[in-house]
Amino acid sequence: MSATSSSFFGSNGKKKPAARNPFDSDSDDDGGMVQQRPPARASSVPTPAVEAQSVQELEGYAAYKAEETTRRVDGCLRVAEEMRDTASKTLLQVHQQGQQIRRTHAMALDIDQDLSRGEKLLGDLGGLFSKKWKPKKNGAIRGPMLTRDDSFIRKGSHMEQRHKLGLSDRPRRSNARQFLSEPTSELEKVEVEKAKQDDGLSDLSDILTELKGMAIDMGTEIEGQTKDLGHAEKDFDELNYRVKGANTRTRRLLGR
Repeated sequence: MSATSSSFFGSNGKKKPAARNPFDSDSDDDGGMVQQRPPARASSVPTPAVEAQSVQELEGYAAYKAEETTRRVDGCLRVAEEMRDTASKTLLQVHQQGQQIRRTHAMALDIDQDLSRGEKLLGDLGGLFSKKWKPKKNGAIRGPMLTRDDSFIRKGSHMEQRHKLGLSDRPRRSNARQFLSEPTSELEKVEVEKAKQDDGLSDLSDILTELKGMAIDMGTEIEGQTKDLGHAEKDFDELNYRVKGANTRTRRLLGR
């Protein structure tokens, strides 16, 4: 064996281990094999900077949701105001309808007076020895009933006058809270939005209470108008019956 080969092999013919490189950190004493070191684990304890960022993100999200809630409350308030406007117009129409019913029914009294004079003249006509004619009546003409509460009539008349003058019945919203300065932080924005929401919900509650009162007034008025129509129908049926009797008396007189 040559000297060169003997430098790689020992006296017993086995390969000598490679010399360790003192500048190679990846080499070890086990035959020069490279050992894989486990990766360093990240620290589970958040740093102050990370905590501050998380809190800031949460505050920003809270401010965003507060603004979104304010917009939704304003949307509900606009819908309620539109409902109030529609209810006011309907209330005015119901009032005008009631006024028309009462005016029409009041005409029955005028017709009754004219018909009574005509019946008296028809009764006086005839021969000297003829029996005096008397009209048949089933009941008296009463006219419109004014016993029920007329608060709705006064309210409706007031609304009608304002409508003719072009005045709006829409009440103003409650004054929003005034803040001395603009909010400088997200938490202050949340408080401002909460105050706006409280004001909006207060206005919404007032409108709903007003709508409830309008609904009660309309229900009461429609119920009263139904009764008025029933009384008017009785009076006009009585007038129709008497007119038929007067026409029969007139035909008999003309047939002689």
